[in-house]
Amino acid sequence: MFNFNDLPNASYISDMMARTVDMTYEAAEIAIRPSTIFKPKLSIDGNQWCALFGDNLQDGVAGFGDSPADAYADFDKAWNERLVNKGE
Repeated sequence: MFNFNDLPNASYISDMMARTVDMTYEAAEIAIRPSTIFKPKLSIDGNQWCALFGDNLQDGVAGFGDSPADAYADFDKAWNERLVNKGE
């Protein structure tokens, strides 16, 4: 019967397989982020980066941050926020 642990580099192979699974999972997480799917426009607004999907800040969805990655992360968070009625 074949035993994986009898291979000379079994621990190395096992580690590489685990890393491959981790990398695949991370790639899948990135692929489903709103900022990846909708590709908001990235620009500088004052002293921060702005990721904007839509024509303007009032009608669109925006995220801000000190780096492009921070702006995209904030955009992803904003994408999932619900609108709140002003009267409530």
